[in-house]
Parts: sequence; C-alpha cells; structure tokens
Amino acid sequence: MTNQQLINEFITCLKVEKGLAGNTIDAYRRDLAKLEKFAEARGRSLQTVERDDIIASLASLKDDRGNGDSTLSRYTSAVRTFYRYLLREKLMTRDPTAHLDSRKVWQTLPHFLTPQDVERLLEQPDLSRTEGVRDRTMLEVLYATGLRVSELITLKIRDIDLEKGVLDCLGKGSKQRRVPLGRSAIEHLRRYNLARTQLAGERHSDLLFIDNAARPITRQRFWKLIKEYGASAGIDYITPHILRHSFATALLSNGADLRSVQMLLGHSDIGTTQIYTHVTDEHLKKTYQSFHPRS
Repeated sequence: MTNQQLINEFITCLKVEKGLAGNTIDAYRRDLAKLEKFAEARGRSLQTVERDDIIASLASLKDDRGNGDSTLSRYTSAVRTFYRYLLREKLMTRDPTAHLDSRKVWQTLPHFLTPQDVERLLEQPDLSRTEGVRDRTMLEVLYATGLRVSELITLKIRDIDLEKGVLDCLGKGSKQRRVPLGRSAIEHLRRYNLARTQLAGERHSDLLFIDNAARPITRQRFWKLIKEYGASAGIDYITPHILRHSFATALLSNGADLRSVQMLLGHSDIGTTQIYTHVTDEHLKKTYQSFHPRS
C-alpha cells in the first residue's frame, strides 16, 4: 500500500469511527504529509520509518520558526494515532512512536544528519572551481571539528597546524580550545592553500576563509551556501549548526565519552552536552538487541 493510500485509509477511519471535526482531520492530514515528506527525504516510506526518524522529524519541526509546543504536540498526536491505527489493522508489526516522550524530545533534541547525508552534502561543491574548493574545505572542517559557524568564519591562517593536525579556536566567552583535525579535513585544507592564494590575488587577509576579493565569508553567506548545497544533496533541512550536532552525534554513536565531546564542542557545562545522550541510549539498545542472547 502506498503512503497516500495509508493516509487516506486512516483519514476515513477518523471520519467514520471517531467523528472528528473537519478542521482536526485536515490538521492530521497536513501533519502526516509532513512526516511523509520527511521520511521520503531520508529514503523511507511511512511503513519503514524508525523511531530515530520520528525524533528527527520532531526536531526539524522545532527548528522551523513559528512552531510552538501546541503545533509539536498536535503533530505528535497525529503521528502516534496513525501508527496505532496501522498496528491495529496489521499494516505494521511495530510502533516507531512507542515509549516516545515527545515533549522532552522537542525541548532538548538537536537535529542531526546521518553519515550518508553528510557524505552527500560534502560531495556537492564543484572542486574544479576555487570557490568550490573553499566551500568543500569549510564543510569538511565544520564536520571534522564541530565548530560553531562564528568560530569557523573567524579562523585565521595561524590557527591551523597541519603538521600536528589541530586547530586553535576562540569560542564563547573568549575561551580558547584546541581541536583535532581529521584526515579528510587536513587533505582538503592542503588543497585549499592553492585555491586561497588564487582567491586572494594581490590582496592580504589573515583570515583562513575568504571570497575572491580577500573579504571575509560572512555568517549570512555561509548559511546561504550550506542551504544551497543541502538542497542539491536532497537534504530537506540544514543549517551550519546541524553539522555541529552531527559531529557530536557521530562521535557518541561510535563510542566517544561525553566529557571528551564536551571539551571538543567547547561547552562550559556538561549538561549542555547531555542533549546528545539519546544517541548513546539508542546505540546501547541496538547493541544489546544485537548481542544479548535473550534480547
């Protein structure tokens, strides 16, 4: 059964069995259309979504301006009711909304990209152009280090040590921190050295990332760039901060400890870093289910 057929069957049920008002039914249909669009962007149908997809869709809605608690509550109610209907009708054998504390999720959960999403995003800049080399390098550094966009665009040439594979960053509260650079980021920074020389021409700038007049890349300009590349990669929603979230998520899901991630992100309070613990919870649960003999 197609997504649309599932939604239509569910809407018919709401009309016949529950006798809901027309406005309520229209709201349910809109909410399920949002979930369908979000699921399709992640390569899933409504019958194959996972709990993480539901959580990510809530986080995406939260990130959209104008969506308050009431909107998120209604969306969650619609999605939950829909999947309970599918279970009852034996159209699914599991409920991706089970044990989902929706209010806690939308209040704390950051939106993040899967590793596959990140790979598609990184492949978008045209490396035959100097601007494309710069943009790819900015994206690589952002994902490799978890920097804030304000920290990225104010990096100076002297802040990078490619031999040691680290960068120095001035974060919130003028706090300095040192962050390792991954292999891929180092490779692209080396390639960017030539592109930067071409961008600068005869002009001088201490900043690492510049435009073709040696001017700084503004926060607004980088936001526009990442949105354009995200759209080209088929990513429904993206901001520079989402790559920071994705950096932390990737580390934790692969076994990094929370304190190390706190230091890398430059959080003064580990409580701020704990918004990412949903990742370790899910990872532990999947590990348990995979390896425990009585799971």
